[in-house]
Parts: sequence; structure tokens; C-alpha cells
Amino acid sequence: MVTQTDFSTGRLPTWCPGCGDFGIWAAIKNALVKLNLGPADAVFVFGIGCNSNMYDCFQAVNFESLHGRPLPLASGIRLVNNKLPVFVIAGDGDALGEGGNHFIHTARRNHDITYIIHDNQYYALTTGQTSPTSFCGFKTKSDPDGVIENPLNPLTLALSAGASFVARGFAGDITHLTDLIVKAHNHKGFSVLDVLQPCVTFNHVNTYQTYREKVYKLDAGYNPKDKMQAYAKAMEWEQTGKIPLGIFYEEERQIYEETMEQTQKVSLVQQPLNPIDLNSLINETL
Repeated sequence: MVTQTDFSTGRLPTWCPGCGDFGIWAAIKNALVKLNLGPADAVFVFGIGCNSNMYDCFQAVNFESLHGRPLPLASGIRLVNNKLPVFVIAGDGDALGEGGNHFIHTARRNHDITYIIHDNQYYALTTGQTSPTSFCGFKTKSDPDGVIENPLNPLTLALSAGASFVARGFAGDITHLTDLIVKAHNHKGFSVLDVLQPCVTFNHVNTYQTYREKVYKLDAGYNPKDKMQAYAKAMEWEQTGKIPLGIFYEEERQIYEETMEQTQKVSLVQQPLNPIDLNSLINETL
């Protein structure tokens, strides 16, 4: 059986004491134990940001991408081995700023990838600049007079781009977040999990206390198959100040890897390599 200690490297992250990344890290390990996925049973692709400090302290098959580029790398891994579970860990800046274009197209293609976004409304690694999810009026190092743009909403963006699983969690509720990660992984398709992650050093507006006063869980009466209702719930924070947590939308749809003739029967990594006459190939193209 898989245990939390299986993922230990003997090192601790350099996150600030109280950082929400600790809660997400704990929830990921809890979820892997529940799923019985050991360090060699899945691949983790990291973006660049405070969250990717997990890369050095998490015993698993890890890749660290260029800033904003974890999804292309993860998509390539899935195409080569479509039987391998793939998780992507990125921050809100990495996912929606530098990586916004990749986010949209991975969602519409519906690759079978679990995307966990550490959303603290800041570029915290570079000491607190405005990110795509920073609220209008938010004062940051790069916008000392307040942000003038409207923020991106990760959930409505995921819904409109075609993600087949869209959810929101909170780093301060590890038990609930663990359950969401398990469900996101078990879903067949592109699963987007936006995690509210307090930044105790730079974001003194969206704190643990503030979130706990505003968050609530979607109840059993909510229908995650209703896309229009999902849009309404996804916009509730900006309209009422209340923050729903849980699965906003889930649909069954063919994943991208299943549409490829080359991988319908067996993964590319399991197929034999045929010898290629490079000279004839070069001559054909000249």
C-alpha cells in the first residue's frame, strides 16, 4: 500500500510559514494514497512559481517546464503513453498568463490530464506582482495605485474553452481538497481544479480568515451536468462575494488520445520501433 512517506525526499520546501502551498501539497499526497498511486505510477509536470518548489521535495516522476509551458509537455507525455496518469501543477500566473493559450487548447482537446492551479492572485515568486486573477483595485508591487484591468475567472474560462471537469477547492480545507483531487483524477478528460491558495507574505486581502468567512460547499442538490448553472455559480464570487467550492461541471466526452488511430489499440511507448532508412527518407524530401 502507498503511504505519504513514499513521497518524501527528506527535504522541505522553502515556502513561507503558513503558505497555502503546504495545504495543497498535503492534499496531493493524501489523494495519491487514496488512489494507491506510488511515486512511479504517475507523472507530475510543474510550471514555474512558488508552487514548483514542490518539485525538489516530492518523490515522484517529476518534470519542470518552462514558465507557462507545463501543459504542452504534459500533453506530449499523454500522447506517448496514454495509460499513464498525468498531473500538472501550476500557479495562476503560469496557468493563465504565460500559459493562457495552452490552457484554452488543452481544454478544447480534452486531454486526460489533471490540472491543479495554485491561485493566490499574485506572482509571488517574484515578490508580489499583479497576476491575471488579481482583482480590480488590488495594489501590488507592479500596480501600486491599484490594478485597472478586470481579472480572468479560471472557472468560466475553463467552461467556455471546453474543459470536461471544472472544480474549485481551498488550501485551508485539506480534507475537501483531497476529495476533489481524487475526483478530478478519476474523471476521464481534462480536469481543471482551481485552488484558492492564501499568500501570507504578499496578499493580505484574501487571507485564510477572509476565505473561511466567504466559502461554502456546493450541496447535493446542485447539478454539475448543467453548464449554464455552472457558469452562474462560477461568477457568484464577483457578483455576491460568496465563494462556492466543489465540482461546478462534469461531462463525459471522448478524450483527445482516443481520437488518434495510432494510440487506439496500444500506447506509442509500447509499439515496436521500425528501422528507418534515413538516406532514402532524406532523398525523398530533397
